Amino acid sequence: MSLKDKTVLITGSARRIGRSMAIAIAQAGGDVIIHHSSSDESAEETRSEIQSLGRQAHVIKADLSDYQQTSKLLERAWSIHSVYAIVNNASIFDSLNISNTTIDAWNRHLDINLTAPFLLSQSFAKKLGSNHEGRIVNILDWRALRPGKDHLPYTISKAALVALTKSLAVALSPNILVNGLAFGAILPPSDGSNTEGILSNVPAGRWAELQEVNSSLIFLLNGPKYITGEVIHLDGGRHLV
Repeated sequence: MSLKDKTVLITGSARRIGRSMAIAIAQAGGDVIIHHSSSDESAEETRSEIQSLGRQAHVIKADLSDYQQTSKLLERAWSIHSVYAIVNNASIFDSLNISNTTIDAWNRHLDINLTAPFLLSQSFAKKLGSNHEGRIVNILDWRALRPGKDHLPYTISKAALVALTKSLAVALSPNILVNGLAFGAILPPSDGSNTEGILSNVPAGRWAELQEVNSSLIFLLNGPKYITGEVIHLDGGRHLV
């Protein structure tokens, strides 16, 4: 499916899964606005790789825990080019439970994982208006629909983002489609956490391939216009167990 000449803003797209998705968009013919908060070198590397594919790539640095910076992000992106879609990928994933979650940690998870997608979606809808089509894809987690006691503020913020996804799908219809992509075991945690036993409750019995992530995203960005408010689980069936 082609995204030819369409510009997509992806938050947290300098590294890891965000980088892979950004490159996939370029391979599908799209241009990318790469957002990051502190990965200057990685962002430039991602931009260079996208440009080597013959597509346009721009880098914007912003701290999504800062409301003012978040509120200006879409405006900065739009000054480069009108935006066709937003992928709310940036998030933090701290291993915290009810006992060791501080109010600062709680608020930071909500600010980055929930409030930032809300502010960006709100700005996007206002900028796009009612005469143009657009898409929003929120990156979620299987935990959002099967919350447990681990990663407490992360899980709660992602569960709220599921609710926001469905609410926005109604509020922004019919010209903006809003869907979610819920991940399972995609890449080992960036903090080097122990991965032993992660696959024991995954019916598929393996880690996802990045190509599976990329093709799922491209589907939501350029697939049927009659799909909105859905959450696709790319987790090998983990949310069922």
